[in-house]
Amino acid sequence: MFPVKTSFLRLGQRVPGVLYEPVGLEKEKLTAVLVMHSDEDYLSCPTGPYLAERGYRVLQANPPIKEGLFFNQDRKMHAVLAAMEYLKDREDVGKIVLMGHSGGATLMTAYQAVAENGPGVFQGEEMIYPYEDSTELIPADAVMLFDANWGNSVMQLFSLDPAVTDETSGRKLDESLNLFNPENGFDPAGSRFSDDFIRAFQRSQSARNMRILAAAKERLRLIRAGQGNYIDDEPLVIPGANQVFFNNKLYAQDIRLMAHTDQPHPLVHPDGSVTVEIVRSLRAPENPVSLTDNMMDGARIMTVKNYLSSYAVETEEDFGYDESRVWGIRWESTCSSPVGNVRHIRVPLLVIGMTAGWEYLASETIFNEAASERKAIAFIEGADHKFRPARHLEKTPGEFGDTVKTLHDYAAAWLATI
Repeated sequence: MFPVKTSFLRLGQRVPGVLYEPVGLEKEKLTAVLVMHSDEDYLSCPTGPYLAERGYRVLQANPPIKEGLFFNQDRKMHAVLAAMEYLKDREDVGKIVLMGHSGGATLMTAYQAVAENGPGVFQGEEMIYPYEDSTELIPADAVMLFDANWGNSVMQLFSLDPAVTDETSGRKLDESLNLFNPENGFDPAGSRFSDDFIRAFQRSQSARNMRILAAAKERLRLIRAGQGNYIDDEPLVIPGANQVFFNNKLYAQDIRLMAHTDQPHPLVHPDGSVTVEIVRSLRAPENPVSLTDNMMDGARIMTVKNYLSSYAVETEEDFGYDESRVWGIRWESTCSSPVGNVRHIRVPLLVIGMTAGWEYLASETIFNEAASERKAIAFIEGADHKFRPARHLEKTPGEFGDTVKTLHDYAAAWLATI
């Protein structure tokens, strides 16, 4: 292990960065890892110091975090480009690897797909909102995704409350679809919903999703025709649609859903040993209270253009998911899902899921859809979504060990092979 040197950088307009470097390897040409999230501050993500002490240069940067109430997709892609240009200009940097965690996987896979294929990859008729920027992007040499979710657009779909009957209110609900109604099977200690309720809930999610999408497209048409409420964009508030975990996710209450992988994969244990098996979620039931009637915590507050470019996805009528699979999503209708994006990426890819996280099953879906000839997948036993050991789920103290170390040991070993 190497001591770590930390440097604060300004990579471009409103693009701060922190460079983590191993002391003693200043003159060595090292593989560099670029870490960014799509929406959050990642300057202190543990990946920087953990991989730097293992002999890698790690640059952690932030995209423009907010533009008013919404995020700007083009600005985020340009922030990644600014960080790539900085690394490319350094003589002590060899290969460059993108790392995206959670929603960061959306940004990093979208960037790499455009960098490898050009902007036309997201400009087809199938796209809800074709990518508008023509800037040439610098491709990375590999991509790592740590506990990626299904994409910002799909996480909003999973969070969409189908019980909402009025798009102007979070208080008018169809009780037959209310996830938190005990008559539908809700139990704050852990729910077991009927198959009929699960299917009705999921199909109603899809139907509401497509209604919201159609309404947003119509508002965009009017804006572009000069008939909107504003000349550039419009506010959009969607009740019961906030994608944060503490919202209306069916599988958070009924943990039989999204409970295990479909196929056997490597499971990394606390001592670093690896077994290949069906990987099971360690989650416990969560989210005992509905937030649909709360504007700040339950509603999605953004703009029409921001929604269509970053948070919308098309679904089929029979959309749904069970204990190990998701179906009925048109992954390539948006660039806001790593599942569709990795179909256009061919550099080496490593996907790692955290078994105590609520998004871990996305790793298998992403891995299955990836076009990379050289791709790998693994899961870290006992790690939560933030890579930490899920102490509240341990049967004995210290059962899961140091999951942050386990994760970065595994990633460092993979980096050494590319």
